[in-house]
Amino acid sequence: MAKSATKSKVEAGPAPFTADEELTAYRMMLLIRRFEEKAGQMYGMGLIGGFCHLYIGQEAVVVGMQMAMVEGDQTITGYRDHGHMLACGMESRGVMAELTGRRGGYSKGKGGSMHMFSVEKQFFGGHGIVGGQVSLGTGLGFANRYRKNGKVSVTYFGDGAANQGQVYESFNMAELWSLPVVYVIENNKYAMGTAVSRASAQTDFSKRGVSFNIPGEQVDGMDVRAVREAGARALEHARSGKGPYILEMQTYRYRGHSMSDPAKYRSKEEVQKMRTEHDPIEQVRQRLLGGGLVSEEDLKKIDAEVRDIVQDAAEFAQTDPEPDVSELWTDIVK
Repeated sequence: MAKSATKSKVEAGPAPFTADEELTAYRMMLLIRRFEEKAGQMYGMGLIGGFCHLYIGQEAVVVGMQMAMVEGDQTITGYRDHGHMLACGMESRGVMAELTGRRGGYSKGKGGSMHMFSVEKQFFGGHGIVGGQVSLGTGLGFANRYRKNGKVSVTYFGDGAANQGQVYESFNMAELWSLPVVYVIENNKYAMGTAVSRASAQTDFSKRGVSFNIPGEQVDGMDVRAVREAGARALEHARSGKGPYILEMQTYRYRGHSMSDPAKYRSKEEVQKMRTEHDPIEQVRQRLLGGGLVSEEDLKKIDAEVRDIVQDAAEFAQTDPEPDVSELWTDIVK
């Protein structure tokens, strides 16, 4: 009998975190937030060129997923990727240096914001082609199944990329061959600047795999606990040989699509409402303080430590030498 796709939405609240888990999530999300704020400043100063897509507001998605993953699981994403790199354990210095085109960057200063990799941290990019990473992430899943290594490919893409044809070719192959892939759709409501209601006939992205019998679920992508819980379910499904799983993370970006986007397609009131009522970092902060797990002084200390890390990365990225001219001839497929 053929498998039937199911779409679930868990009604009960997510399981609570321990104090250590709350602090781990808080610290990593704060690092991503402060790093991205600094990257935005440096872009405005002309220290970062090309494209730069900030992850501010969406931090709970990648941090929650990373907390559910095990060592060896792989990450691949699109061009809003700095947060994914940091969550995977890549060094702030190397990421920022790549943004400024320095030799200490993860791609030796030749890739920039959208093209960084770390095989050591199982991070396979950063990809500039909309939806292009989905077929590559599916290929990682194929390699995992072929090698029987127990790894899962966690493949991120956005609500805009979800309408690309290669996404559905990948879905078909992944389900047909029961590949260990978790597709994480980061639905931040606006893709490149058009509301999902105007661009997508089916706005419930967890249903995008129905015709391929791929189960899916909608998740509060602003709550790191909900993300971790759903991520654990999806990863277990894929790792146990049941094939791919779709997670629609309902999230929100506070900044424009890229640094050149004034984001006039939404109101300031809408953005402020999300910041005030649903900010992923503030939710954790309030739980830590409300539960008496830490003091205000403890959180101020964490914030100072994070700011020091980011400032160090920014200084390194401005003083590290640029790549030698000879690097123009390396890493080229002939």
